[in-house]
Amino acid sequence: MSTYAPQIKDDPMYRLLRDGEVDAFNQRRASGETCDLTGCDFRTLDLRKLEADGLDLRHGYFRQSDLRGVDLSGANLEGASINAAKISGAYFPRELSAEEISLSLSHGTRMRYSC
Repeated sequence: MSTYAPQIKDDPMYRLLRDGEVDAFNQRRASGETCDLTGCDFRTLDLRKLEADGLDLRHGYFRQSDLRGVDLSGANLEGASINAAKISGAYFPRELSAEEISLSLSHGTRMRYSC
């Protein structure tokens, strides 16, 4: 079994999120720019305005991040962890059980489901 350590990548789009430039990230993505967000460290980031549809967030580390109101239903969260994140009003993929979300939120477990 592989373990995934959160990464801080040099991807310019990821850097926008790390710098709190969520609106700029959304605009550049809407204009067709791509990014690699798999395995990224999103710890403590404010992502409330993130347009997450179609994002590959597998193995992402969202400890104490602010995901309130974010629609993650169209994102891939396989193996992601949301320990102590703010998730009020967030939507999760239908395939992801409430138990998986709860365990990840409370204990930091990696969420598992089939897309």
